[in-house]
Formats: sequence, C-alpha cells, structure tokens
Amino acid sequence: MEKEMSKPPVPPSTDETARLRVRAAEDAWNSRDPVRVAQAYTPDSIWRNRSEFLQGREAIVAFLERKWAREQDYRLAKELWAFQQDRIAVRFAYEWHDEQERWFRSYGNENWEFAADGLMRWRLASINDVPIEESDRRLRWVGDRRPDDYASLTALGL
Repeated sequence: MEKEMSKPPVPPSTDETARLRVRAAEDAWNSRDPVRVAQAYTPDSIWRNRSEFLQGREAIVAFLERKWAREQDYRLAKELWAFQQDRIAVRFAYEWHDEQERWFRSYGNENWEFAADGLMRWRLASINDVPIEESDRRLRWVGDRRPDDYASLTALGL
C-alpha cells in the first residue's frame, strides 16, 4: 500500500501559496522525472490531458514517460491565472521538438483541485500545439529549472 504523504502548502490557497504551487509544478515538470511529478498527486488522482483520461499515479507515470519520449528538449513555463480555496487555474506554454527535429510550442490551461493534505486530486488540461521554427523559440534556458529572473509568459508575449 502506498504511504500517504502531505504536500504543503495545504488549502486554502493564498496568493503566495498559489504562486509557490505553480512554480513547484513547473520545476517538477521541467525535471522530466515522471515519478517525481506523480508524487504531487493523490494516489487516485483524476486527469484529463487533451483527449486522454487517466486515473492514479501509475497511469500518470506511464503517460509522462510516453510524453517525454516524444517531446524532446522540453521547456515549460507556467503562470498563475486565478485561485480560490482548494482550486488553482494556470496558463502555460512549453516548447519541444519531435524525432524529426520539428519544433512546436504548446499552449494550454490547467485547472487544479487539491485534497486537504495538499496533494492534487484533479487536473484538467486543455492544450494546443503550434509548429514553430527553431529560431522562434522563446524558452531557451540551460538546465532543467527556469531561472528566477527569466521572463514570464506575459513578458514574453506568450
């Protein structure tokens, strides 16, 4: 049986804790470590990602393994859109290329709902992919973590 853990900060969200959660999620996803990412979700977490419907950490890990095998040189930036109590809305953009070196920017919105222990129990993501030229990339930092002083999505016009 999986050991339950708490993932502070716990609901209800404040502006500060909502921003901390968004940055923590961005950092985890940019690590491209499916197990690390899955630990932020309840064991029975429910996801809708584009047209895929998932439930549970094992399904999340399998999904992310497939995703990052396909989406190479992945770089993600997230931005808080709104929050209330145990829910947060986020907008994001990420850039990646496929095996043929074709580049894409994926734009999306996520709605998150958190359990009392701070783990995410529900994630709904709507995402659109736009082909771009490599020269049009805007998410170009070195390493897994976006530097704190790197421009935000709004500042980048994304």
